[in-house]
Amino acid sequence: MPLIIPIFLMNRGCPHRCLFCNEQLTAGDRPERITEAAFTETVRTHLAGAGRKSGPVQIAFYGGTFTGMVREEQRRLLKLAAPFLREGAADGIRISTRPDGIDAEGLDFLRSSGVTTVEVGAQSLHDEVLLRSRRGHTADDTVRALALLRQKGFETGIHLMAGLPGDSPGRFVETIERVIALRPDMVRIHPTLVLRDTPLAQAFREGNYLPLGLADAVALCKNALKALTAAGIPVIRLGLQTTRELEEPGAVVAGPFHPAFRSLVETALFLEMAAAFSPRRYRRRRVDPPLHPLPGRRLQLLRREAGKHQGLARTLRSQRYSRLARPRPSPADTHPDARSEATEDGLFRADHLRSDCRKTPDMVWITPRVE
Repeated sequence: MPLIIPIFLMNRGCPHRCLFCNEQLTAGDRPERITEAAFTETVRTHLAGAGRKSGPVQIAFYGGTFTGMVREEQRRLLKLAAPFLREGAADGIRISTRPDGIDAEGLDFLRSSGVTTVEVGAQSLHDEVLLRSRRGHTADDTVRALALLRQKGFETGIHLMAGLPGDSPGRFVETIERVIALRPDMVRIHPTLVLRDTPLAQAFREGNYLPLGLADAVALCKNALKALTAAGIPVIRLGLQTTRELEEPGAVVAGPFHPAFRSLVETALFLEMAAAFSPRRYRRRRVDPPLHPLPGRRLQLLRREAGKHQGLARTLRSQRYSRLARPRPSPADTHPDARSEATEDGLFRADHLRSDCRKTPDMVWITPRVE
């Protein structure tokens, strides 16, 4: 994953406002026009904060619809990034846009201006969901856009939202299946939130829209993460990026907002995978494992069973879980007060995970990595 330097366009180029959108909250309070001085300062600040360059760097124009702006404004913004490309401080430019804002001529212009990655705001691949969300495009627009982007040699990404008006678990699964068939290079997913000062907030108050609960959102995104990862498509973000404005009282009217949403999803996935061949009580009672791990309780697998499931180890590693390792004591074994030291979302503090292993050669531990 490259270092991404975000530049927010604040709804510029959008043909209309979608039902759920309030970029003053999701992107923060930013000026409408991007000046050269502000652009340069933002890029230099991010580069300085990143320290020594150790990987690819992209300047990203997020928010709004980049290709919906007039060509001269696109050219002006891309020229602001050009000096950083020439001096090698950045390796490429990333933009986000709508699927119906992509055509061959525009892509040729972007390619010649240093754009290497295009993220497409599809949100759903079900036409009724798109219609009820006032997106103004169809699922076929996304299919056509991805095909054209691949033909022109761009790296591609797709944005998806779970729980949009008219959506259902079945429709969301269909969307994920269609996305896998399109083979994007990356996917972003976040559950729909009811934000203040949006048409969706009005629909919610009138009883015409019911958002997902947090557990349902985690379950949907967990299954999506599992399917996309198995297909070799990285999910580079789960949940909205938190801003100061988004955390203000009343900013989120309703919906499954959590500042560590990805952690909840990965924890649920870890427990599901581990419970498939460890805690007999879950299989016997045919109930789902709890959403969060309980401090002091670790899941143990017989080494011979772990050897049969190398795919588990690979998947856990790819989703930031530690590899199947030599046994480690649980926090409760080495720290009697560890239970009270657990965080609110059920994750252990890292300092409770660094004690010596017990001599139990026939066991291995699967341990969530705490970062």
